[in-house]
Amino acid sequence: MEEPRRRESTPTNSAHAPPLLHTLKPSRWTVPNRVFAAVYIYAITALFYRHLQTLHHSKTLVSITVTLALFVSDLILAFHWVSAQSFRVRPVHRKEYPENIEKLLEPSDFPGLDVFICTADPYMEPPTRVVNTALSVMAYEYPTEKISIYVSDDGGSALTLFAFMEAAKFAAHWLPFCRKNELTTRSPDEYFASNYSPSSETGKIKIMYESMRERIENVVETGRIHDEYITRDQDRQAFTKWTTYQGFTRQNHPSVIQVLLEENRDITGHCLPNLVYVSRQKSPTSPHHFKAGALNVLVRVSAAMTNAPVILTLDCDMYSNDPRTPFRALCYVLDPAEIQNRLAFVQFPQEFHGLNESDIHGSEHRRLFKLNPSGLDGLSGPNYLGTGCFIRRRALLGDPSTLVPPVIKEISPDHIANNPITAPLVLEFAHRVAGCNYENQTEWGSTIGFRYGSLVEDFFTGFRLQCEGWMSIFCNPERAAFLGNAPINFRDFLGQNKRWQIGLLEAASSRYSPITFGVKAMGMFMGLSYSFYAFFPIASISVTTYSFLPQLALLNGLSIFPNVSEPCFILYTFLFLGAYGQDFLEYTVAGGGTVRRWWSDQRIWMVKGLSCSLFGLIEFSLKSIGIQTQGFNVTSKVVDEEQRKRYEQGLFEFGVPSAMFVTITMAAIINLCSFVYGLVHLVSGKEGCFMQLVLSGLIVLNCLPIYEAMVLRTDKGKMPVRISITATIMALAVYSIASLILK
Repeated sequence: MEEPRRRESTPTNSAHAPPLLHTLKPSRWTVPNRVFAAVYIYAITALFYRHLQTLHHSKTLVSITVTLALFVSDLILAFHWVSAQSFRVRPVHRKEYPENIEKLLEPSDFPGLDVFICTADPYMEPPTRVVNTALSVMAYEYPTEKISIYVSDDGGSALTLFAFMEAAKFAAHWLPFCRKNELTTRSPDEYFASNYSPSSETGKIKIMYESMRERIENVVETGRIHDEYITRDQDRQAFTKWTTYQGFTRQNHPSVIQVLLEENRDITGHCLPNLVYVSRQKSPTSPHHFKAGALNVLVRVSAAMTNAPVILTLDCDMYSNDPRTPFRALCYVLDPAEIQNRLAFVQFPQEFHGLNESDIHGSEHRRLFKLNPSGLDGLSGPNYLGTGCFIRRRALLGDPSTLVPPVIKEISPDHIANNPITAPLVLEFAHRVAGCNYENQTEWGSTIGFRYGSLVEDFFTGFRLQCEGWMSIFCNPERAAFLGNAPINFRDFLGQNKRWQIGLLEAASSRYSPITFGVKAMGMFMGLSYSFYAFFPIASISVTTYSFLPQLALLNGLSIFPNVSEPCFILYTFLFLGAYGQDFLEYTVAGGGTVRRWWSDQRIWMVKGLSCSLFGLIEFSLKSIGIQTQGFNVTSKVVDEEQRKRYEQGLFEFGVPSAMFVTITMAAIINLCSFVYGLVHLVSGKEGCFMQLVLSGLIVLNCLPIYEAMVLRTDKGKMPVRISITATIMALAVYSIASLILK
């Protein structure tokens, strides 16, 4: 990227110093974290010493089996805890001064910005929501002639194209309205849902928006584009590929690239951003590589058309919540220090609106999206989260020291795209690079572009970039830069997480495994941090073991933990309270979360271990030995109003049956039975099994929503009767088998 010309400005620090762009401050929790880690590791060592002693003195097969099961489970949990300490080695906090960017540069010298928005199904991902995301970034307080929006429609749907034709018309009115009224919320849907100031002008804009939304939703509902909605020949011409290509389906169709806005003007005469619809070519025999494949097509198509040095990737429902966000990213991208040469991307946290007060699903993901990235920022930088990320195009085309030459020079980051994006040669070239066979015999997906090999292409791409020597920055402003929608349907939530677990295991088992390749390429702490994520699904073994084994042993009168009177009881108590205490303090005090959301977070960790993580591990194992499994599914973004009301009341949604509900319900039944049995055992004055009773009690507390859904609820979101019956039968079977083995 060329060095931009700097605007003369009043210095901030000295007579010759440039304006301050950002600052960095180490976290005050660094030293306490390191001290606690040293003590806790000593306690873990003592635990395994006790396990080895117990194993040495075991005389029966049952005793040996139980001890080995606990040993393996504790080994996995120990690795999980140790790898998590990499996030606590050197956490830092940054602050940007975006107002100084305009002191540093002339607007004409701002770098171009290509925005990538991906969608795949107009029925699962409503086009009105995707349109709102696009309009929110089109309305950035940034030179509009520098912005180009590329919408990838991996479903190849004419309905999505129609929605963006409507958006292009509405943008000519919406952008001037945002500028004139200096709006902060520039997603139309969110703005009109807020407490905005009514006026005649606002009323006209709202009527226009409602009319546009009604047309889009009507087209999606009927599944066809009505003739009265198409008034221009050029719009009608855009749909010819759907009518002239024989057998056009979402998995078999030619590339479709439609320029919807190019050097167009709004109603006040200001330039509008470019808006381009892209649907890559697909055939039944060509690999699709899911979202990573779609993103790589956007990299090439945008290079052919605009080739902006900075790329913003956004999920289809993650709208911009701050119109000055690009300036925050530029505080790092344009930093004249040496960091610029190695900086690959600036990552903003994913944040969600519409979460209920307790966030029952743990959808906030405070650790994944805020706490852990802050810790990694003190090392080589946060992992790529797939959305809300400003990426330097240069980083996608080779490591910092060498540039992998693209197949053709027109997609080189140094190529100047100065032809109109509607020029025949440009469009012809763009269609060619969007072809399904273009990547054959090339390095795309391997050493160029977004990386293939995992369903979690964001995790794998960020990991590979940092292994190559790139670094990243975590930018976490007070006002959320982007806001999205988390699944409120519990089944959708678990399905989405199961897909993530499979993708993580694919990365963990690849030749680029973080625990081997990653540690060698990035260093121990960065390698461990990526290992924490990649091997996270294996923790389901430990969660499942501790959710069933101690409870079944208690029901059969077998003590597997130290009694209260034994010295080792203190060790187990410290390990339990230490881990939970650190987790609680980090989430609430250091992370700014609430106690209720922390409780939901730790509860959902257990629930995921018994459901999506466990099923993801099983599905990945079956896939590894050649057994066909379920493929990629798009997470539904459609919101049912009845489900929304139940979610706002803090009720889990079990209405649609899922096999993943069975294991959760089994654990709830067995733990309740063992807790009642242990309580009676304790009240009667008999000693032993106290720790197993406490463990059962904690799991029972976590399972209260399960019991409520099974017995008390009568709404449509209650636990299906067949799930309850199946889980009860399987729980009885497991208890019977355990009784035969343990007695």
